[in-house]
Amino acid sequence: MASSTRSDGYDSASSTDSEDTTRTQSRSRAPFASTSATGSSNTTHSVFLFPPLQSGRSSVSSTATSTPLPSRSTSPLPQFYASGPSSSCPSDTDSEPNTPLMRVNANRNPWWRENRRTWWSMSRRRRRRDGKILRTLKKWFRRALRHPFFPGQPITIVLTLILLSVFAIFLTLLLIYILNPDKEPLPWRAYCSAPQMSGPLETSPSSSYPYLNMTMGVAAPPFPPANLDSLPPAGVFVGIFSIDSAFDRRMLVRTSWASHPRSRDGAGDGDNGAGTSRSIVRFILGQPQKDWERRIKLEMEMYNDIIILPITENMNKGKTHTFFQWASINAWVPPVYVNTTVPPPQFSYTNHTASPPSLAPHDPYLAWEDIHSGKPRQWVRPDYVVKVDDDSFVMLAELESRLRVELHTKPPIRQGAITSLKARDEASFQSQSESTSTLSIPAVETPPPDSRAIPYPENNDPLVYWGYLVTNRLHQFMAGELYALSWSLVDWVAKEPALKALTKGAEDKQTAKWMRLHPRASEVRWVSERCWIYDHPRSGTVYAHGFLFPSEVSRIKRSIKSLFDRDFQAVLGNVPPTSAALAHSSVSTFGVRYAPPVPELTPKQSVEALIEGSEMSLLREGSPMTPEYAWTHREGRKRHYEGNRVGGTVVVHFIKKHMWFLETALALLEGEELSEFEKYERSRSTEDALLVPMQTRAMQRAIAKHRRA
Repeated sequence: MASSTRSDGYDSASSTDSEDTTRTQSRSRAPFASTSATGSSNTTHSVFLFPPLQSGRSSVSSTATSTPLPSRSTSPLPQFYASGPSSSCPSDTDSEPNTPLMRVNANRNPWWRENRRTWWSMSRRRRRRDGKILRTLKKWFRRALRHPFFPGQPITIVLTLILLSVFAIFLTLLLIYILNPDKEPLPWRAYCSAPQMSGPLETSPSSSYPYLNMTMGVAAPPFPPANLDSLPPAGVFVGIFSIDSAFDRRMLVRTSWASHPRSRDGAGDGDNGAGTSRSIVRFILGQPQKDWERRIKLEMEMYNDIIILPITENMNKGKTHTFFQWASINAWVPPVYVNTTVPPPQFSYTNHTASPPSLAPHDPYLAWEDIHSGKPRQWVRPDYVVKVDDDSFVMLAELESRLRVELHTKPPIRQGAITSLKARDEASFQSQSESTSTLSIPAVETPPPDSRAIPYPENNDPLVYWGYLVTNRLHQFMAGELYALSWSLVDWVAKEPALKALTKGAEDKQTAKWMRLHPRASEVRWVSERCWIYDHPRSGTVYAHGFLFPSEVSRIKRSIKSLFDRDFQAVLGNVPPTSAALAHSSVSTFGVRYAPPVPELTPKQSVEALIEGSEMSLLREGSPMTPEYAWTHREGRKRHYEGNRVGGTVVVHFIKKHMWFLETALALLEGEELSEFEKYERSRSTEDALLVPMQTRAMQRAIAKHRRA
């Protein structure tokens, strides 16, 4: 009992140094059991609490010495004790980890330390370097905080943030301006008066000049050609890129240019839809979102004009390439329904046929008649596949007629490599004449009436890349609002494995890269139409001007005819391409937001004011001409198109608002054939024609009476 009492007293005394911090833990533990001088335990619990030797400590008490060992080691090295008995007794804090339960938790390595490198495993140089960088950052940060100009009050902090935001915005706008290649309005008047430019681009990356198929010093050939309606219509598959949520825009397209008679038939009396009887319009979508799946399915059931591609919806991540892959397998158009003087040409894909699909409400009425006849004819491959953005307004008859002419135009014969525009500028006039003789735009060849269609071998299939050629200091490509590829190019794009790695990026620029990689790239005809493709007058881009008609282009040609009477290259050298005379528009001004010429115009008058060269667009504040007078003296559609069926605007692009879309539809599709003033002029001319014979007969009677007298 004495030994037990001495042990209890020593145990309490030995833990006084940690009494304040471990009072709760000490009270919750059972007191140590007493042991004999030999270190043997009195009970089984003492064996449990004091495992022999593995804990690195001696027994609680000993007769060999009366001074206990300190409770903590004075050396960081492990302690080694003799196997004999010891009179020392560990404190509570030292004995806790030695229990079996606590030892399991102590030996377990936490998950956040499993792969953590300890500080002493790092090299001394790395620790010194990291510490130096950290100290340097702290020093400069401390200096910045202590600087007298550093904001310390709430109001100064707010003002500083505002100034930083303004600086960031200014820097962003500056970079946009520097990187934007289109800083000045384009000479669109020269485009409408100069020769048509077509031909493959320069494949050499060191040259920035495209190959141009142009006639030097000769105005562009008139369009349409006299034999246009004698040519069989071209098969055109138009794919409009849309998204699942753009239902309103799809309905605008369906009810306007995709089905309107003046879009499909042309101006005036039209051709009763014969030209666009093989033109099919479909909407191209990626996989719709979950919230739009049912609505898209219902829309597909209703209109039969939506194609779902097996990709996630995107713009510049491969949608165009996937569309051409789909078109190479699933694109079909109606056969030739009308009889023409020139028989349909025979190409390598002419005999590919398939059963007609479900028709859309805006499909050609001749296709509907063929379906209802009970014996529908097989559909064939299209001659062209056209990619269109949904912010573009397309006149189908204008598009088809231009593609038809290119389809039946014999490609120019190229002898050797084609010299670039820069090389021709440096060459003599004689060499220019020689190159012009081989590169002039050929006329559409009309075979004799008794000729028969001759099958085309595969290598003679037309290779046409049609669109608006963008040529600036950075890029040369057909603009993405609308461009067409002939069928052979579409089939090659879909099957060429090397193009799969060139599908991401600006899709119109990627398409131009594909054309340069074609095995017959020198034979691909880059046909550019830069007069009749432009942006909406309200858009404010460098491609924007008023709605354009052939009558205004004729006036433009007459106004600058003196410039083009001389050599065309000399004209370009003397007249800057971006001069105000060639870029002037009566409707819009580049860099200035559009505003009506005078306030309080009616809706029809406001649309008339958007037409290039119209009397309404020339109104200004303080002008003696009133809106009523300008509206009365406007031009009707017959005078707009100069009596032709086609020859005007093909595409209006950058229609970002539905209001702009409706303005375009009213300007290009609606309107009377004759204005009030034109009707009055016609009536006066008719009356004059009737009065002249009456006056002649009265004069003859007076002369006869005079002679009898």
